[in-house]
Amino acid sequence: MLVVAAVIERNGRILICQRKRGSKHALKWEFPGGKVEPGEQSPEALVRELREELDIESVAGPLMHVETVRYGNGPELRLEFFHVTEFLGEPQNLEFEQIVWEDRSALTDYDFLDGDWNFIKKLASP
Repeated sequence: MLVVAAVIERNGRILICQRKRGSKHALKWEFPGGKVEPGEQSPEALVRELREELDIESVAGPLMHVETVRYGNGPELRLEFFHVTEFLGEPQNLEFEQIVWEDRSALTDYDFLDGDWNFIKKLASP
């Protein structure tokens, strides 16, 4: 299964999102994004997901990192992290417990999903 995630950056800060209470992996932090649907390319899926989750129109920038992870007995996931610096609108929280703009150096202070940690360490290092 292919999953895309956006590293949305503005003024040196990155937008991170906390999953809702009662959801799978409740209250874990993540980057916005989601599953690539059949027939979609990764950048196209990312733009769609950001529209659905944050009500912004975005441009998927360069691929920053790829990680493969499996949660429990679930399917193997290929996570693709894209840099996003171009978007229209102010991100609105349509899907999450909360959203936060955070400094790169503070990302390791949050309880991220396991599949994000290798990338988080890379992103947060000076």
